[in-house]
Amino acid sequence: MTSTASPKDRFVTVYGRKPVREALSDMDLRVDKVIIAEGLGGAMINQIKEAAADRAVKVQRASAHRVKVLAGNGRHDQGVLADVVARNMRPLVDALEDPATAPRQVLLLDGLTTPANVGMILRTATAAGIDGIVVPHRGVAGLDPLVVKASAGIAFHSPVLRATTAGDAAEQLTEAGYPLYALEAHGPENVFEADFGPRAAFVLGSETAGLSEDVATRIAQRVAIPMRGGVESLNVASAAAVLCFELLRRRES
Repeated sequence: MTSTASPKDRFVTVYGRKPVREALSDMDLRVDKVIIAEGLGGAMINQIKEAAADRAVKVQRASAHRVKVLAGNGRHDQGVLADVVARNMRPLVDALEDPATAPRQVLLLDGLTTPANVGMILRTATAAGIDGIVVPHRGVAGLDPLVVKASAGIAFHSPVLRATTAGDAAEQLTEAGYPLYALEAHGPENVFEADFGPRAAFVLGSETAGLSEDVATRIAQRVAIPMRGGVESLNVASAAAVLCFELLRRRES
């Protein structure tokens, strides 16, 4: 496998005037650059430029259209964005390259388009010590200010692994010897009793559409969280929390 690292595999792009100013004021974050739309000014823009100058962060000007394209959100970019270095983010193919250092347990997000869910999963998985969370570039909510907010800022530090699509990630993981387990409401095996082995990947699919076809064909086993009280299923972020801390319990027992 060959790495296809791109800037999107290294940075979390923050857009909007307040989020960019907050990123610049957080000394735990390394900001690579700030881009401001041509002709844009005002008090907040001046504050952003001053904060960038104080930290020796380069500021570039670009057309308003270019800023919208780079931000990926034409309605909320407010003409400004910043690339924040995500130290623990890398391509999945790089993470799998050396079996001696490859992650043991991986989450794979498939079709999760709600930023709040993605952000909460990143926070929970990081807290539980999960080695990698695959957030594909396509088909999943982007790592934007909404996801960062839902993660309470943890998204900047989470062990995010990037792939083009969930299907591509599923292929890379199975080829690397990771069985894929799907967390589903009606899976035949109890998540607390299943034997996952030393390395495994756990797929979290869309609550409405389920797993994508490319991923579904590679699932080795489907597991469920036992439900009581007439409850059929949990929100995907809540289910992820149950899974992640069950894996932590096993590691520490």
